[in-house]
Amino acid sequence: MNRSKTLVAFTGVSALLAGSTSIVAQKKPLNIVYIMSDDHTEQMISAYDNRFGQTPHIDRIANEGLRFTRSFVANSISGPSRACMLTGKHSHKNGKVDNQDHFDGSQQTMPKLMQAVGYQTAMIGKWHLESLPTVYRDW
Repeated sequence: MNRSKTLVAFTGVSALLAGSTSIVAQKKPLNIVYIMSDDHTEQMISAYDNRFGQTPHIDRIANEGLRFTRSFVANSISGPSRACMLTGKHSHKNGKVDNQDHFDGSQQTMPKLMQAVGYQTAMIGKWHLESLPTVYRDW
């Protein structure tokens, strides 16, 4: 596993991006790819469990990076779970408690913190926060 090049997080709904001291101590910035999908269990990605199918391309990325094997969601509803991941705050603190609530993009988010230290950020796919993305360079 080459941890000095890529940090990859796979999850059914959400995960907190965090690194070990060996990853944080790297001088060269990590390439971070966060893949979030909607409404499936870990058995649907064969890097975690291959009972129901094979996902060879995702498995390759996982093998070259870092997998989260003990992560939990702060909210199991898709939009609020995304807001929790972005802000690091529970739904009652970030204001997105259900899929109809509008996400307040003016609050501190992980992509804003990453941009502040030189990362380029992009969001591809389903936003599902009833607002426009406010921080990503590309979306």
